[in-house]
Amino acid sequence: MRLRLFGPTGVAVFGKVPIPVVTSRSIPAVVQQLGMSKPYLPLWFDRARPLFGAILLFVPLYLLGVAWFAADPQTIDIGYSPTQPVPFSHALHAGELGLDCRYCHTTVEKAAHAAIPSTEICMNCHDRIAPNSPKLALVRESYATGQPIPWVRVHDLPDFVYFDHSAHVNRGVSCVECHDRVDRMERVYQARTLRMGWCLECHRNPEPHLRPQDQITNLAWQAGSPEEQQRIGEELRRKNNIQPSTSCSTCHR
Repeated sequence: MRLRLFGPTGVAVFGKVPIPVVTSRSIPAVVQQLGMSKPYLPLWFDRARPLFGAILLFVPLYLLGVAWFAADPQTIDIGYSPTQPVPFSHALHAGELGLDCRYCHTTVEKAAHAAIPSTEICMNCHDRIAPNSPKLALVRESYATGQPIPWVRVHDLPDFVYFDHSAHVNRGVSCVECHDRVDRMERVYQARTLRMGWCLECHRNPEPHLRPQDQITNLAWQAGSPEEQQRIGEELRRKNNIQPSTSCSTCHR
């Protein structure tokens, strides 16, 4: 048996059975030879194959990039400012009235977590100040029923990250370093990325972020100059034996 090619049709004959030799140019002739009404694939398919290959290559990369960008804390968290069940103004309480952060966040110097204030702390003042304000209806209800106010957490680290407020506050790191000027915020929002790289920058070079212990909750405090800040930071680092760890196990326990 031998293989014979039909010239213009592009059809090979193996014995008596025609076998199409398909190329882009021969498709019309093959279709006509075999009596087919139309080809299985359009003529432009061959020309479009490089484009399909590019799509298969770049679309997954594009989707991966979008997912990475969407999951990045700087993308989804900076500026995050949820609506709270009670319109509490830090600008009024911590700023205008000058309440110390520790009056409400009572455990910040003693525990890993800075406690959310209980309703009783609110009522220490609001039992007498604006006791009938509609804005405080939920506070009064919580006080009467004993059910806590469902505050919405703003600065929420992943469960696999351990952060100890007391370890930082007791060594000269002010609230403002992580939370920014909350005394100017009508509604608290996240102002820092809280990313691992951002934390490591401070651990590797803590001096610019240290201040005297009596100025920890004075969010407006600043050293007179960068040189003075560096000097204060170096002194506090020696005095408090501050040796920030950069080991993974420090925060990922």
